[in-house]
Amino acid sequence: MEGLKIFEGKKIRHIYDKEKETYYFSVVDVIAILIEKDYQSARKYWKGLKGRLINEGASEPVTKCYRLKLQAEDGKMRLTDMADVETMLRIVQSVPSKKAEPIKQWLAKVGYERMQEIADPSQSLDRARENWQKLGRSDKWIQRIAS
Repeated sequence: MEGLKIFEGKKIRHIYDKEKETYYFSVVDVIAILIEKDYQSARKYWKGLKGRLINEGASEPVTKCYRLKLQAEDGKMRLTDMADVETMLRIVQSVPSKKAEPIKQWLAKVGYERMQEIADPSQSLDRARENWQKLGRSDKWIQRIAS
């Protein structure tokens, strides 16, 4: 299941694997937030960081990333490096940023919310409505989708 999560008004693309009960987040989307730059700058930063991690012998976060297809801004499906929460936390630690701690807390919150949704599925719908509102969707649009 593909979707968006919101962190401080910024979109982070993700996929939820129902079988593994695991979220996978777009590495470049998270790095863009960490370095406070645009998508292209974040792609270049991630490419350099991958090289550094491999050269330093700390390649585990790189090898644990999966290339999955996600919808890009141009609407096309493109291969994107994705990481689960554990791997994403390791990547976040490798990026010097004042946003690192808030991202770590946000990732922990996403995991906690998922556990709540499993226990009470109605919370998932409530959270979806809230996110659609943050994305600027109209109440009429939300009502049509949610029913």
